[in-house]
Amino acid sequence: MSYVLYYSPDSANLVVRMVLEEMGLEYEERPVPSKRSDRSDVFFQLNPRGLLPVLIDKQDGATLFETGAILVYLADKHGTLGLGGDSGKRRGDCLRWIFMFSYTLHADLAIRFYPERYVCAQPEIQPLLAAMKRRVRKHLELIDDVLGSHGGSWFLEDGLSVCDFYLGSCVRWAQRYPVDTPAIEPHEIKQMAHLTATLTALQERASVKHAMMKENLGGSAFVGVHTEDAVARIFEAVAEGMP
Repeated sequence: MSYVLYYSPDSANLVVRMVLEEMGLEYEERPVPSKRSDRSDVFFQLNPRGLLPVLIDKQDGATLFETGAILVYLADKHGTLGLGGDSGKRRGDCLRWIFMFSYTLHADLAIRFYPERYVCAQPEIQPLLAAMKRRVRKHLELIDDVLGSHGGSWFLEDGLSVCDFYLGSCVRWAQRYPVDTPAIEPHEIKQMAHLTATLTALQERASVKHAMMKENLGGSAFVGVHTEDAVARIFEAVAEGMP
């Protein structure tokens, strides 16, 4: 097998797994403890921050981390899902949105997941959570508008791309975490008709279903996601290692 995917259920590795499945690539799975503090020194040598996802390309000897970087690498190397060496408009569109998802949407979700890392006093946490909830909703409303502007099934006008899988995963996590006060509620997602249509189509793809099954995740992948007791236990376990 050409690739090795390090994973913990429903962490940022999920989007990478979906893309590997969509591309039909063989990969070896290596589970990692949910809590970052329980991860081995060997894993920290792969990613000095000790975070997921980590993907190893055994063929080329590359060790990769950061979700956006892995998606760009795979799409470039295999010439599909929005990149593949094309220097034209599609590549530019794919790159700009992958970076937006990585450094704006996903980054704001991380603040929402771990507010104590960004403020020093407990009274500051609730205002920060409220502000980030507003930001996440505005990001998703913008994305809904982009989808509506071209009327296509997928985020990029001319077809499925890594953008769709990254977007879907971010929307999933936004509905699931934090367990008691998620960044956005499922009913709010359903108010965004274009986003809902895209994510409904995406979660019906075999690649998404296979990825969910391999991480033992039940229910809907992206639309109508519900926080269940099992998910709450996962969240408690991954308090140091969420996406």
